[in-house]
Order: sequence, then C-alpha cells, then structure tokens
Amino acid sequence: MTHYVDPEREQFEAFKALPRDVPVMMLNLVRFRDRAAYPDGREATGAEAYAAYGRDSAPVFQRVGGEIIWRGKPELMLIGPARKRWDLIFIARYPTAGAFLEMVTDPVYRKAVKHRQAAVLDSRLIRTGEIDMGAGFAS
Repeated sequence: MTHYVDPEREQFEAFKALPRDVPVMMLNLVRFRDRAAYPDGREATGAEAYAAYGRDSAPVFQRVGGEIIWRGKPELMLIGPARKRWDLIFIARYPTAGAFLEMVTDPVYRKAVKHRQAAVLDSRLIRTGEIDMGAGFAS
C-alpha cells in the first residue's frame, strides 16, 4: 500500500504553475500513525504530533491569511473502499495560492512540518478553486 505524506516534486511544480493570485481551498484528508515516527525517537501519538504541527505552524498560517473553513471527523465511508479510513478531514482557505506557497516555504513553517511528517501515515491534499454555488450539484 502506498502512503502519501509530502507532495512529489512534479506535483508541487504543477501547483506552482497554476494561477497564484486566486483564492484556493485545500481539502485535507489525514490518517494518523498510531505512534508518531520522529527521527529522534521521541514518544508521541500521531494525533499528538499533528497537534504540535498545528500549534507550531499556526502563526505562519494566520499571518498569510489562512483559515480553517470546515473541519470534520469521518464516521463512515458510504462510497469508496470501506477499509480506507481518515482520522480528520478539513478545508483550509487561503486568500491566494501565493499565500499557501509563502506559508510552505517560510522557515518557521519548515520547522513545524517535521511534526506533520512524524504524525501522518497517509493523506491527501487537494487544491480546489471557488465556483458559483448555483442551484444544484452540477451548476
């Protein structure tokens, strides 16, 4: 089974090639490790390590204008593989894609991300753009 924690270079380059001056929402699906995998061997659960990531990265996230616009705890996979499980799903909104890039290249953030890398067993991060709401699903 393949696990995804960090973007591959090709995916990151594709992200950078998209417009940077538009708002983006980043859909996050996260599965924690039972025990965090810190290189220095420190003890923590995956959830504890992810909380440390949130705490340490929050000043940069807020400075660039990021905000969590929705957060939820998955309860049941209604459509999709039943054995695929996520511990946390949330949507982070950034005023521009450039703000997201500013965040992930900030030195404070780069130090904080070690907690995310230790915490996460598997994840998905999907860039989405805003569209008009319309009246139905396909509008």
